[in-house]
Amino acid sequence: MNLTTGASVPELLALDNIRTQLIRLEDTIIFSLIERAQFARNKRIYEAGAFEAEMGSQEPLLNWFIRETESFHAKARRYTSPDEHPFTPRELLPTPVLVPMDFPPLLHVPAASHPSVNVNDSILDFYVRHIVPGITKDKDDGNYGSSATRDVEVLQALSRRIHFGMFVSESKFQSAPADFIPHILANPPNKDALAALITKPAVEARLLARLANKAKVYGCEMDADGHVIEDTATRIDIKAVVALYHDWVIPLTKEVEVDYLVHRLDEVPQSQIDEWMGTA
Repeated sequence: MNLTTGASVPELLALDNIRTQLIRLEDTIIFSLIERAQFARNKRIYEAGAFEAEMGSQEPLLNWFIRETESFHAKARRYTSPDEHPFTPRELLPTPVLVPMDFPPLLHVPAASHPSVNVNDSILDFYVRHIVPGITKDKDDGNYGSSATRDVEVLQALSRRIHFGMFVSESKFQSAPADFIPHILANPPNKDALAALITKPAVEARLLARLANKAKVYGCEMDADGHVIEDTATRIDIKAVVALYHDWVIPLTKEVEVDYLVHRLDEVPQSQIDEWMGTA
């Protein structure tokens, strides 16, 4: 999401604007997966101690790649943006070299609670255990650096896509706060009811159909004139792309959305809650 366009907060949080961002991220994720699929699985990248002789550490090579990449990006103030969430703990990242930008207050961030939802540990786990095996051949071609570089790109795109759920939740909350407030204030918060309010089965069905079509088109081979070469295997497993969203991206996004909503009223004055409920 480009937060420096001069658009107002309501414009940035409009569902149509958010939906446009999510559709663009679909393209980024699919193309990144295609780039990763050109290399073998190279399981050594993900194994602790596999590169101990070279690194002097038991740390998996991918984890090292992530930390080093995010350290560089942190210096360029990437993680000062509210739509970016590092896999590396923020306290271990360097401070920005560039002066942080002044972003509009799009999300509710209570000072006393966790600053933001972060499910990157789950993203890394399902990516290594399920996605990589689903899109690569179980071989070792020695392209460890290239494979890990592509891995980081996919992981960053997945993280951004999944954590965009917070903007979705904020947009839906602002459109009808009285629908959400009783479930947030319940003891304990009614997470099932909150999930039901944000779940749109028809939208999810269209999303999965769109992904399958995109994976088919983006993954096809073309001749020198740009014509699709029929009867050739696609460069990415279409079912694996759809399963990625169905089994992991959509459920984790809902988890992010609900967790955000659970804390949406933290430190909000009662007078504001009463106004939203129409009882002021």
